[in-house]
Amino acid sequence: MNDSELLLVVVIVTALAFDFTNGFHDTANAMATSIATRALSPKIAVTLCALLNFAGAFISIKVAATISSGIVDQGVLDLRTLFAALIGAAAWNLATWALGLPSSSSHALIGGLVGAAVVASGWSAVDGNALVEKVIAPAVLSPLICGAVAAIGTFIAYKMQAGGPDRTVRRSYKFGQIGTASLVSLAHGTNDAQKTMGVITLALVAHGSLVQHGDDFSVPLWVKVVAASAIALGSYTGGWRIINTMGRKLTEIEAPQGFVAEATSATTILAASSYGYPLSTTHVVSGGILGVGIGKRLSEVRWGLASRMAAAWVLTLPAAAVVAGIIWTVADGLGGATGPILLAVVAAGGAIALFVATQRGSSAIHASDV
Repeated sequence: MNDSELLLVVVIVTALAFDFTNGFHDTANAMATSIATRALSPKIAVTLCALLNFAGAFISIKVAATISSGIVDQGVLDLRTLFAALIGAAAWNLATWALGLPSSSSHALIGGLVGAAVVASGWSAVDGNALVEKVIAPAVLSPLICGAVAAIGTFIAYKMQAGGPDRTVRRSYKFGQIGTASLVSLAHGTNDAQKTMGVITLALVAHGSLVQHGDDFSVPLWVKVVAASAIALGSYTGGWRIINTMGRKLTEIEAPQGFVAEATSATTILAASSYGYPLSTTHVVSGGILGVGIGKRLSEVRWGLASRMAAAWVLTLPAAAVVAGIIWTVADGLGGATGPILLAVVAAGGAIALFVATQRGSSAIHASDV
């Protein structure tokens, strides 16, 4: 196996590792509210989330096409640049997971791609208009729109039941949550799994193993299967720290609120996927959860935590970009496949150390605690 082939393998493995972190980081998006209201048990919730994430990955490739060619000049994205972008994105995912803060895996990946591309070839490698139109504007608007709709829906749901929904109505909402949570999981697969597919496809093109014809963008079936499997496996492990934040800490959620939050989030994500926008499912769902808290009682939202989450959202793109830029510089300095291999080993060791330290901490969250 020559250096080019070895580097391709390293990039694909790193992409799947990122996909795995995306899965356990974002399980909360689909299942936090259903677990919080006890519409689903934690184990059933993560199993259902994993299966539907896998299925959703095969519905469309529009988001994968956007990731591969819509923001960063495809000619700049060689194997070393893609590797650096993936490490930057995965590092941010792990850092925010350890802090229990929901952040955007999508924006982490895009930030990584932008940072690595800029360091490698300068700002001309990035389409600023596409970055604003397809990433930054949706990042700002989607949680606001979803939150506003969720707030109105929650207000109406409680207004229709004087004194609050009775036991029968709450039970009906819990059954409804099974459907809406499933829809969010499916929507997550249609959006987030696509990003890893796009990166692996780019790696194959950069290596010369895959030839794309004209403007037609295609993803090999095996790439779809492995990317879908990685995000599904990550979803099944459950990101319990973030589930606890979104399901319990941000606001107290009852069944009617959970149903409304999930329904509005799923609708928003599916609409974005149909247009090929690499939307942050975390931003959308967090906006929906904030909305249902506002819709019931403004004081029930823990605004201090919400502000910390917002700060993490703002930092995601630049933080991942900086890490990716550093990784590209080191890998380029070492040359060949040696640099990425050494950096991959160091990154894996750091991830394991972080996981062990976090699990030993007194604040570690497990399925039985949620």
